[in-house]
Amino acid sequence: MYEQFFGFRELPFELTPNPRFLFLTHRHREALTSLRHGISTAKGIVVLIGEAGTGKTTIVRTVLDEQTSGDVRCLYLNNPTLTRDEFVEFLATGLGLGDHAAESKAAMLVELERALVERRSRGQITALLIDEAQSLPYDLLEEVRLLANIETQTEKLLPVVLAGQPELAGRLNEASLRQLKQRIALRCDLAPLTLQETASYVAARIRIAGGDSARVFTREAVMLIHERSGGIPRVISVICDNALVTGFALERRPVGHAVVLDVCRDFDLRPIRGVRSDGGAAPVANLADVAEVAEVGEVEQAAAAGASRHAASAHETASEHERQPDVFAPLGVPLHEPNAAASAQKKRMFSFF
Repeated sequence: MYEQFFGFRELPFELTPNPRFLFLTHRHREALTSLRHGISTAKGIVVLIGEAGTGKTTIVRTVLDEQTSGDVRCLYLNNPTLTRDEFVEFLATGLGLGDHAAESKAAMLVELERALVERRSRGQITALLIDEAQSLPYDLLEEVRLLANIETQTEKLLPVVLAGQPELAGRLNEASLRQLKQRIALRCDLAPLTLQETASYVAARIRIAGGDSARVFTREAVMLIHERSGGIPRVISVICDNALVTGFALERRPVGHAVVLDVCRDFDLRPIRGVRSDGGAAPVANLADVAEVAEVGEVEQAAAAGASRHAASAHETASEHERQPDVFAPLGVPLHEPNAAASAQKKRMFSFF
């Protein structure tokens, strides 16, 4: 709808967990590495905790997409509100154990262990990935624990990944699930994005879609997006997509603070307690610098490129500032600093990127 107006090849803020748009902060990178390691070395149980919309499913999908060699077979369950019989049927069907295995839990376990041992003897790994694991019934959590116990004298045969919202962490602290918690080999937590990470996230998705981030959102707009989204990537994408629709309808480019504020009002997104529009840190740098220097999934150091380019063309920047809203300078800092101290301060503000 608005692709041509903003110069995109595709829509940049779709809500599907597309691994091509994966954005890795250090926490997301740690989580992805933990899942890869836990599966490839058959660690037993790996737990991934994160608030709704922080990117758990995208990370899980990325791991699934990587398993194309045939050495690792992943069974993925994203709707775990099943009965015990339905869970047995799901495992039997998903792992190709045959119709007989689905008839009873006992038959399934016999066939499952035989298949796992056979695959492991060929150097292959079978893994079970469960998304939305906070919704697992108690009896299925016990089944997961018992499945993770299938092992030889030297290694686990069925590594299990549990990805869920913070409620999963609370359930794992219950006394009745202490045995399951003791079997967790790796655990990682995802947190909302900081202001700088939000800016990098927006810039990276725009760049992947073929756009020029400096011509899409103003700096003030991005700061408001962070404030009202709380740094949750899914909410950031919702705000950005709707702001681009509104900007297209109003023929406004780049999209500014007023348009984003209007979208937030429509969605009843209010300032979140504890989330400041300035992130409590350095203001947002030039989104164009972030998009140009950063690779997908990285929060790169774009300060040097941005600062040197702006310094080399200061007179051009001044005239450009008169033609369009300022996307570059931090709040409260003029484009032309009156002294060396102010210039040094601005460079420190850009240092994150």
